[in-house]
Amino acid sequence: MGLTDQADFLNLALALETQLPAESLLSACQAIEKDLDRVRHEHWGPRTVDIDILLYGQEIWETEHLIVPHPFMTQRAFVLVPLLEIAKDLVEPQTGQTYENYLSQLDTNDVHKFVTSD
Repeated sequence: MGLTDQADFLNLALALETQLPAESLLSACQAIEKDLDRVRHEHWGPRTVDIDILLYGQEIWETEHLIVPHPFMTQRAFVLVPLLEIAKDLVEPQTGQTYENYLSQLDTNDVHKFVTSD
């Protein structure tokens, strides 16, 4: 899924609390991408920045612009590894399976932790 023949990239997960509805949060994320000069070239191709909403609590959303939980997150080790670093016990709201279980079924050989020291 997605292009596999592309440069390495950094991925991170962030947990936050917001009063914004999910669609408004998506708009805010897209505004940040625009401010950081994101250019959309190729679907699933390399990009300068990509901000995705993976989860919105345990809610399930499907609109024209937003699907939550993110529809491909359970198939992407590069998404689940950082997500589970900040929230190890998360459960997929539709299936009840842990994201740790999904990760155990994926190849993580190309996912490496990038650690800096101060």
